[in-house]
Amino acid sequence: MKATQHMMPKQKTLTALLLGAILLSPSMHSAALDLKGLVNEAVKKELGQTETAPAVEDTAKTSAENSKPAEPEFNWKNPSTEEEIALGRQIAGNLLGAAPLVKDAGLQKYVNSVGRWVASQSERPDLPWRFAVIDSEDINAFAAPGGYIMITKGLYRKLANEAQLAGVLGHEIGHVVMKHQLKVLQKQQLLNIGANFLSDKYAKDNKLASKAIGTGAEISARSLDKSAEYEADRLGLSYATRSGYEPYGLPEVLQTLGETNKNDGSVALLFKTHPHPDERLVALSDAIGNRLDKMQGGKTLENRLYKLKN
Repeated sequence: MKATQHMMPKQKTLTALLLGAILLSPSMHSAALDLKGLVNEAVKKELGQTETAPAVEDTAKTSAENSKPAEPEFNWKNPSTEEEIALGRQIAGNLLGAAPLVKDAGLQKYVNSVGRWVASQSERPDLPWRFAVIDSEDINAFAAPGGYIMITKGLYRKLANEAQLAGVLGHEIGHVVMKHQLKVLQKQQLLNIGANFLSDKYAKDNKLASKAIGTGAEISARSLDKSAEYEADRLGLSYATRSGYEPYGLPEVLQTLGETNKNDGSVALLFKTHPHPDERLVALSDAIGNRLDKMQGGKTLENRLYKLKN
């Protein structure tokens, strides 16, 4: 039996798709304090230094900074895993600047738990996977290099069971595993470098390419080609199934997305950056054929799906 024969009868009120990822460290929530500066000010007051003292200190500070070895440049041609993770961390921080985490520790812990379990079934289980729900009513999700995945509250609200959550997180995990977003960034940056679009200052002052990547939302929402989306769908279904879930969670979400009015503002970005859900369902059905007919014992776990507080 073809997979579409299983998918289409599913008329549960689910919805949208994509994504995945975790409670980020406190440093992602606020700007770092200049503790050294505060300490210096306190010391100067304690010693009763005159206004001429800072000038000497600034000169010494400048001399020390100039003597520091140059920070190595980001290797866009062949980034290491550490560089990939650091880049993803910065993009995730930029995303949180646009939409904060939902203030519900139970929800964040739950989504992180499901996401990490599904990620453990992937080809890159050792990445420091982080999953989180961000406070936005849009129906969407974002994946950043290195294992940072975020799902919107609007999308989470549409899910009917844990298998559907596992499917959409699996899709985003697939993007990270195959380095889809990273490859888009690499291509863009290598083109920029080749065309001398980056200044000498940028080449010397590597802050993990904050000037080059723009906002995290822009990068994470950048359109991938259809083949990348289809590949992430196949991988997402596979990871969720390996994790013990009923395999039709992702197809159910895709089906609901296909029934959403394309003029609905909550899915505008999703529809702009992805193939139509109906196309994805057809591609997924063609790829898996009747192999799911042999799958038995998968769980939906609707009773375990964390209930939003508001």
